[in-house]
Amino acid sequence: MRADAQRKMASLLQSAMEVFRTSGVDAPVREIAEKAGVGLGTVYRHFPQRSDLIVAVFKNQIDACADAASDIASKYEPGEALARWMQRYVDFIGTKRGLAAALHSGDPAYSALPVYFNKRLRPALKTLLDAAVAARVVRPGIEADDLLRAVATLCHGPHGQEPVYARRMVELLVDGLRYGAGRESTGP
Repeated sequence: MRADAQRKMASLLQSAMEVFRTSGVDAPVREIAEKAGVGLGTVYRHFPQRSDLIVAVFKNQIDACADAASDIASKYEPGEALARWMQRYVDFIGTKRGLAAALHSGDPAYSALPVYFNKRLRPALKTLLDAAVAARVVRPGIEADDLLRAVATLCHGPHGQEPVYARRMVELLVDGLRYGAGRESTGP
């Protein structure tokens, strides 16, 4: 894609995410096009079905979250990098809320998304987790899958308090991961 086409696509996907978050996935495509500053034809040319747009938005969000892991790891010590990425994952879960109904609809158009999610996010978290364990700032024996599920579960807090509540709960979770990290292993 040309640079200008990439910018248009990025704007379109970001606009769709924002519209989905506020108005739901059934929001008029015209609203998404207007917000992105593109014509309806552009939207339909790239995404002939609404499900195509929803899948693209979700994959874009997954990729951004996964790609953030290496960027964060390059800027922070392993324990801090893990904590920051976990909060980034909280943000990802928050943006997914507008897509939840569609993703759990049983529509086969979304069937590949769980595999894509695991393929991209599990290794991103595992790399950060392994680095934190190696640095002895997080205790060993923690599975990336368990953390992904734990954070997703913690994101379902009291109505109206989700973002603040989730961030606080994930801070507690990360503190718990640190407990006993520097102890010598005594073996079985």
